[in-house]
Amino acid sequence: MSVVPGESPSGSWPPPEFDTGIPHSARMYDYWLGGKDNFAVDRSMGDAFLREIPTLRDMAKENRKFVNRATRYLAAEGVHQFLDIGTGIPTSPNLHETAQAVTPDARVVYVDNDPVVLAHARALMVSTDEGMTTFLDADVRDPESILQQPEFRRVIDLGRPVALMVIAVLMLVGEEDEPYEIMKVFRDALPPGSYLALTHPTQDFDPQAVETVTAFATQGGMTFVPRTKDAVAGFFGDWDLVGPGIVPVREWFPKTPPANPWSAYYWSGVARKP
Repeated sequence: MSVVPGESPSGSWPPPEFDTGIPHSARMYDYWLGGKDNFAVDRSMGDAFLREIPTLRDMAKENRKFVNRATRYLAAEGVHQFLDIGTGIPTSPNLHETAQAVTPDARVVYVDNDPVVLAHARALMVSTDEGMTTFLDADVRDPESILQQPEFRRVIDLGRPVALMVIAVLMLVGEEDEPYEIMKVFRDALPPGSYLALTHPTQDFDPQAVETVTAFATQGGMTFVPRTKDAVAGFFGDWDLVGPGIVPVREWFPKTPPANPWSAYYWSGVARKP
């Protein structure tokens, strides 16, 4: 029996498998974006972050705007397959909506391991007559569990280019979990002509504020690892950066030049596999 928002097999919400005692980044993002799919612990941690960085709501929106711009760019470049790691709670327009508006036969595999995200994704992310979407309950820290799933192989043809979308998720992977090796596994699995689109929070723009919220996250039981520009560059390996390279998220092909590109504390970039 599938679970959709407001329902559970036992008729309660949240279902018993939901851990509402530890904040989760996807639900915090939902809170910052004005959504309702979050719990008291997420709002409490979200408010703690906002006290230190009052513009976080705008930063979350800028991150979503990057997803839309990068997706349109990649679809226009002829990429018809997308692997979105750490999807988060659906926020319209979702990646598949943006991609299929450019190339109707686009195929999208969404991946997340938060039950709230899963409940919404299964209800909202449906295939079209021409395109296809699916959702995997899996963890970025186990890339083989994603790449080897039959459902992944049903939707994604690894003989054709794939856009790997890793949006604001690697900050949840500590060094002990070898994030660079994780990304290497993904990069090695994808064929030439594939792309990696990535955003990552950084301490480079306001070290003191980011250090404070990192401490809040640690105290709350979350893993939160901001990284410098050089550290973020390592996730692209030897792939060729396109466009402006690794830049503040507001500066990656914006519709209009931002007044202050450093006001959103994310590095962003897109690279192509030679």
